[in-house]
Amino acid sequence: MTNSTVSDAAESTKHVFLDSNILVYCADRHDSDLRARCRMHLQTLRSSGRAVISTQVLQEFYSVTTRKFSLDPIQAREFVADFRQIPTTVITPELIDEAIACHQADSISFWDALIVVAASSADCQLLLTEGLNAGQTIRGVEIIRPGAELINQPGDTG
Repeated sequence: MTNSTVSDAAESTKHVFLDSNILVYCADRHDSDLRARCRMHLQTLRSSGRAVISTQVLQEFYSVTTRKFSLDPIQAREFVADFRQIPTTVITPELIDEAIACHQADSISFWDALIVVAASSADCQLLLTEGLNAGQTIRGVEIIRPGAELINQPGDTG
């Protein structure tokens, strides 16, 4: 799939790895449009059983929302408990080693590389993120971004 969109992902059977920033935006009190868009994508992918995350995503969500957004730690923990229902790839020493190789070979940050290799190890063909270039494919995982035009998909009522 080349230059995929979230709508393409929603209509496919491909698994979609959700980057930390997508879940963080679900709790963002400052940008209601972005929050709504990310929540819609999360709901669509979860309900179809194609959403996947990693332990890194859960850790980063808690850290960023409590530090940057000053989300109450109890609320952040409730979000994490909910997100734990999504199939979750455990970050292992082997994945860390793969991420180091990806970081060096693909010239992306170590943390982005760890997300990419976690997505690849979970057999996800798509990575939904705001942090990498849309349309780029790294380690067999295509990068897609939530676009503003995707708030209302065909057939959506609201």
